[in-house]
Amino acid sequence: MQVKEVLKLKGNTLFSATPDMHLSEAVISMADNDIGSVVVIEGGKLVGMLTFREVLGVMAKRQKERRVGKTPPIAEIKVIDAMQTNPFTADPDMDVDLLRSQMVKLHCRYVPVLEGDTLQGVISFHDVAKSVLEEKSFENRMLKAYIKDWPEKEE
Repeated sequence: MQVKEVLKLKGNTLFSATPDMHLSEAVISMADNDIGSVVVIEGGKLVGMLTFREVLGVMAKRQKERRVGKTPPIAEIKVIDAMQTNPFTADPDMDVDLLRSQMVKLHCRYVPVLEGDTLQGVISFHDVAKSVLEEKSFENRMLKAYIKDWPEKEE
């Protein structure tokens, strides 16, 4: 199975933010849409990825800095201050098993899919797991049907 097949199954809804957007706006969008990430787009190009992991990291850093009295107001934090730049990306023709192993190795839950410079979508680890499960279930049903219809030996 290829990444492009997973994208077809999950649909093409894509949520994005800009680097100069307030982090709070991006977080509200993520919460309202029940998503764990947004792609960060500038000038029509992917420039980063924002997930709840980065948001939590910024909040933890802010809390530590607050103890020593040098923290900006939370309303001033921008997406660019939290986003991951140069995220790992996948190609639509990439094999899902390879993608899965890279996601585990790199400890990433969300991967933008690029065809050249064009963003095709974002695949989550959940999307990958669901696709693999459905594929294995289909194969299992086909094997069971094949075995069930196996011709009996004539004696």
